Amino acid sequence: MPSAHHRPHDDHDHAHGNDHAGHNHGPGGHSHAPSVTASNAKRIQWVFVMTLGYAGVQAVGGWWSGSLALIADAGHMLSDAAALLLALLAYRIAARAPDKLRTYGFHRVRVLAALANGATLLLLVAWITWEAVARFRQPTEVLAGPMLAVAVVGLLVNVVGASVLMRGQQNDGNLRGALLHVVGDLLGSVGAIAAAIGILLTGWTVLDPILSVLVAVLVVRSAWSLVSDALLILLQAVPRGLDVEAAQADIARLPGVAEVGHFHAWTLTDERVVATVHVTPAPGTEPLTLPQLVAQLLREQHAIEHVTVQVDPPGGLQGPH
Repeated sequence: MPSAHHRPHDDHDHAHGNDHAGHNHGPGGHSHAPSVTASNAKRIQWVFVMTLGYAGVQAVGGWWSGSLALIADAGHMLSDAAALLLALLAYRIAARAPDKLRTYGFHRVRVLAALANGATLLLLVAWITWEAVARFRQPTEVLAGPMLAVAVVGLLVNVVGASVLMRGQQNDGNLRGALLHVVGDLLGSVGAIAAAIGILLTGWTVLDPILSVLVAVLVVRSAWSLVSDALLILLQAVPRGLDVEAAQADIARLPGVAEVGHFHAWTLTDERVVATVHVTPAPGTEPLTLPQLVAQLLREQHAIEHVTVQVDPPGGLQGPH
């Protein structure tokens, strides 16, 4: 049963074994794992230091001023600091080479970290909402002046952090997760500033919990997107944008392919798609020519970088797979 493993720009073929298995390997050997970007890790490290430092300042300022917006945002930033630390640990683990037990390497640790980041955001949103409801029932005094000063500093810190992360590679789910946390913090700072100004002008302390809830709602959408993307990868769902039926139809139209079936595709890490497919050769077709043709088509027309193609004898595609 011939098969082929393909990477972009493969130009090396060889055959071995009684099953005539042909493999294509990219430069530098056969690896399923994309390289960990050192630049992304360094950016997250800088933002982690800034986030953790300001979380302490904001917690003290929130306690002193009695502001839920600041306290909630301080908790948000503290959870973000923990998430950023987790992201940094994930990069270190992901950099480990594959071994005999984990042949795909450790890069899905990055996906797990992204899932944890999104989950902590959702939990934090629930806490903010709970505290806001309590403030609605029993309003508390808020010192708007100190609240405003701390919130402005927080806004500046978050703008710098977001700018640092936005210059990184955005196809990295771990980096995107960190950026979403910082953007959520930035929105929290904006809400705290608006609440402080409103309280200074009107004396309505209820503005503090109202704006806290509004910020929480804005964060939910981004957090859920991060969680759902990570779950789809872990469940080996078909990658977004890939039409399985169209891919199989394209393979079936290749010269020399009589049948095609058992097509499976999933996302290995944030940016690498893997697929397997079975084909049968048409009469007079050399079986060893099909793996390269199929893999080249899927790479060029469907952006699938790594393909395993199994060539079965006529009738071999019947039955479940």
